Amino acid sequence: MSTRDLVHRVEELADLELALLLCFVANEHCLIRIEAEALDSLQHELQLVRPVAHASPALAEHRSCVVIECGSETTLDDFIDGLLLNVPSGNDPTAIEHEHHTESIEAPDSDRSVADVTFQSTTGIEEPRIADVVILKNLNQANQDAQIQALELIRTKRLFTHTSVVTAPKDFCMVIIQSSMGPGLNKHLVWLAHRFGLNHHIFLSHSHDLEDGFPNLENASEWIEDDRSSSSSVVRKSVLQRSKDGPGVTFSEADIQALANESKNTTVTAEVECYLQNVVTFLRMHRAIDGGIDPRATKYFKTLITCLASIHGIDFATPSLVAIAARKIYPYRIILTVPERDRSLQYGSDLAAVEAALQGVTPESVIEDVLAAVEAPL
Repeated sequence: MSTRDLVHRVEELADLELALLLCFVANEHCLIRIEAEALDSLQHELQLVRPVAHASPALAEHRSCVVIECGSETTLDDFIDGLLLNVPSGNDPTAIEHEHHTESIEAPDSDRSVADVTFQSTTGIEEPRIADVVILKNLNQANQDAQIQALELIRTKRLFTHTSVVTAPKDFCMVIIQSSMGPGLNKHLVWLAHRFGLNHHIFLSHSHDLEDGFPNLENASEWIEDDRSSSSSVVRKSVLQRSKDGPGVTFSEADIQALANESKNTTVTAEVECYLQNVVTFLRMHRAIDGGIDPRATKYFKTLITCLASIHGIDFATPSLVAIAARKIYPYRIILTVPERDRSLQYGSDLAAVEAALQGVTPESVIEDVLAAVEAPL
C-alpha cells in the first residue's frame, strides 16, 4: 500500500488510536491518563481500539490482550498470574480471542481485582505466555513489588515466575492507564528511576479529554444493546467480529512495518537537530525541574519525531513535530522541584519569592515555557 493511502487512513484515527499506533510503529509502551470516573470507559475503549488500530481483522484475531486492575491489595503473584495466558497447545487462538473480548466488554462490572479470563486447556498441555497487549489499570496504586515487576518487564521483556522464565512477544505493548489527578508511581520508584531509569522506559504519555469521547465503545454498546433487545437471536457475534463488520480503520502488520521503515529513513537537518537539542538543554536547566532529564528521554524524543513524520507522510522532521513530541515525551518524566531545593536560594533568593514563582507550575506548563523560549528554525 502506498504511503499516501496510509496517511489518509491515519487521518481518520481518533487520539487513542493514534497514540497506540505510534507505540506499535516504535514497538514501545505508553501511559494514558484520564479523569478517575472515566477509567472504566477508557479501559473498554482500548480493548476495542487494539484490533482496529494495530492490525487487519485477520491478524487481530491472533493478538491477545489482558487487563490487570491493580490496587493496594494486589500481590506480586496476582500480578504475574494476570500477565500470563495459558494457551492450550493445538487449540484455536481465534476462539480464545473471541471468548476474551466478549467477556471483557459485556461484563464491565466484574468484581475481580485482576481483570481478565483464565484460559483452561481442554486438549494438550498448557503453555503459559505473556499477552501481546497488557493494559495496566491504576498501576500507581499497586505496591512497590508489582510496580517494579511491570517496569522490569518493560525493560527486559522477560518475566520470572516460580518455575520458569517467560519471554514477552516481539510486538509486546504495555499500556498503563491511570487517573490524571491521582498520585504518580510510588515515591520509591523516583529513586529507582534516577538510579536505574526504570520508569523512563515508557515511550510516551497521553491525556485523553472526555470531550473526545469513546467512539469505538459507543458503537460496540449500540451493537450489544441491539443483540440484547432481540429475543429471537440465538447466535451472538463477538465484539471482535463486530469490529470487522462495522466501519473502522485497520492497519496490517505490513502497514505498521512500512511506517516503521519510513520513520528510520526520516531526515533530521542540522537546524532541526539544533532546535531539538536546545529544547532538551532548556528543560534540563529549567528552575522548576528537579533532577534534570535523562538521556533515554532524548532518545525517545528523536524516535517519536521520526514516527510522527512517517505517519504524516513526510521524510523529514519539522519544528512543529519537535514541539508535538516534546508534549508527549516529557510530562511523565519531569519531577518538579520543591521551593527549598531551588538553585537560586544558594545565591540569596528569598524562599517566599521562590514559592510564589513556583506556585501553580506543572510539567505541562514547564514544557510550554521551554517551547516559547527556544527559537524554532525557519
